[in-house]
Amino acid sequence: MKQLALDISMAPGPTLSRFFVGPNAALIDHLRHWVGDGQLRQTRTPVPTYLWGEAGSGKTHLLKAVREALREQGATVGWMDAKTPFPREFDERWVAVLMDDVDIYTPFQQARAFNWFVNATSPATGLPRWVLAAGQLPVADLKLREDLRTRLGWGHVFQLHLLDEPARRAVLRQEADARGVFLSDEVMDYMLRRFSRDLGSLMQLLDMLDGFALRNKRAITIPLLKTMLETE
Repeated sequence: MKQLALDISMAPGPTLSRFFVGPNAALIDHLRHWVGDGQLRQTRTPVPTYLWGEAGSGKTHLLKAVREALREQGATVGWMDAKTPFPREFDERWVAVLMDDVDIYTPFQQARAFNWFVNATSPATGLPRWVLAAGQLPVADLKLREDLRTRLGWGHVFQLHLLDEPARRAVLRQEADARGVFLSDEVMDYMLRRFSRDLGSLMQLLDMLDGFALRNKRAITIPLLKTMLETE
């Protein structure tokens, strides 16, 4: 097993401030309305929010950013995604319920998601909790049990739009700067020409390249990227 060096250039976790807004300003303003100061707003009943968009559009980043903003204030939240095969039961201590990948939930996950939704929005369980969910499809196209699908659509619904190439370049530059590494225009051109151009894949590639450069104590260059692809 390869021993990894301490990654001192590791970028911070997802935050709303580190999300490149681009054409998604209305959605980001909506999320900041609820957690902009790190605390869930309780001034009015939280209306459920569903956001959808293609893979790599930033859905998971935003849900994790909301989760971390609330956790920093000592709040607890429910989290479910497609990698959670057996989600836990609803916890009345949660201030919000966050559900990612809803478009590919198994029947068991759908049942649990419906239970979470009902408990979160029911006055019988105390103050209503915010439900924030995300998937790749609009509500009308979700292949889910009907009672869950309709509930996902009765609140706020936002489409996340993919970034154009100048915006993707800006995000790559921002992420590299956050890690304290230099990403030349030549390396960026190579990444955009030779690899999947969706933002999620580019971020994964940058993460791998940053770690490989750190372990080998070399600057990020096209030859280093080629070496990584040949050896990793």
